[in-house]
This record gives sequence, structure tokens and C-alpha cells, in this order.
Amino acid sequence: MPLKIALLASGSGSNAENIVNYFSHNPDFDFPVIISNKPDAFVHQRAKKLQIASFTFSREEFSDGAKVLNLLKQYNIDCIVLVGFLLKIPQTLINVFPGKIINIHPALLPKHGGKGMYGMRVHQAVCDAGDTESGITIHYVNSNYDEGSIIFQAKCPVLPTDTPDMIAEKVHALEYEHFPKVIEKLWGEKI
Repeated sequence: MPLKIALLASGSGSNAENIVNYFSHNPDFDFPVIISNKPDAFVHQRAKKLQIASFTFSREEFSDGAKVLNLLKQYNIDCIVLVGFLLKIPQTLINVFPGKIINIHPALLPKHGGKGMYGMRVHQAVCDAGDTESGITIHYVNSNYDEGSIIFQAKCPVLPTDTPDMIAEKVHALEYEHFPKVIEKLWGEKI
């Protein structure tokens, strides 16, 4: 029986597509559903191309958690991966999936994390702080933004001449390289 993983995304879904493609020849992992909080998010187009069901839930539906949980049960989901998902995960889901929800953050937590810190806001904060390095943090999800136990970090240098866009490019490269491998290592042994 493959491990069934739900992907949650709010934006373009490039990480979701990268992860699905990485596991496309691995029968131990299945990604049957992509969930978003935005009906117009490009991740829905990627889901269609990948032949994966995708659904949208409102902020209120996510906060309540019941409808989302129903859908996850329908697809027999074992684990959840946040790939650029911007809403807080409700305690309901955390209780049902303890230690089985992970997120990727585009900086080296605990720096530049928390509510409202996502995407280009994070890279701008790295620039504004004069940091000499940035990177990615893959962590478990708990009831606070970006405060779950860290699973993995990878770093990249930040030069004084780097713009937020240049930092974003370096960080995206780390995401694409490491996120699927961390998922495989983390949950591959649990199959």
C-alpha cells in the first residue's frame, strides 16, 4: 500500500509539481489530491496536467477543518505536505495527523518566520537584515506559524549585491533539490 500524501498549496504549485514528478516512478508514494485556499491558484492547472484531483476550501472552511478532514478521509490520506500554503493549519487537522504534517519555509528558521512571513516578504526581510546566508527550513507543523520542530535546513550564501529576486532564485533551487528527498527519507521508512 503506498503512502498517500495530500499537498496543500496557495500559489503556483511549482514545488507540488516538482514533488509529484520526483515520485512518479516510486510506487511507495501516492499524491491523490491537492488542496488550495484559492480557486484561481495556478496549482489547480498543474494538478490538472498531473491528473491529480484538486479542491478549494475557503478560509472559514479551513479554520473549521471538518470539510477538509472529510476530504482527506475520502482519499485515505496518511500525511500532509504544505507547499507554499498560507493559511494556519487548524488544531483539528494537527490532532488527526500528529507528526504527519510538514511545511517548507523559504528562510533559516527561527529567523524571518511567523504570521505574514512568506514568499518575497521573507526574501526582502533577509535583504533588509543584511544576512549573509539564507536557505530553506523543512519542519513539522504545530499550532503556531513556523514554530514546529525542524527536520532539515539547507543554506545558500547571500551576497551584498543580491536582490530579493536573486535570493528567491537561490532558495527555490534548494527547495526543488531537497524537499522531495526529505519527504522520501522522512516517510519512506514508515511504509
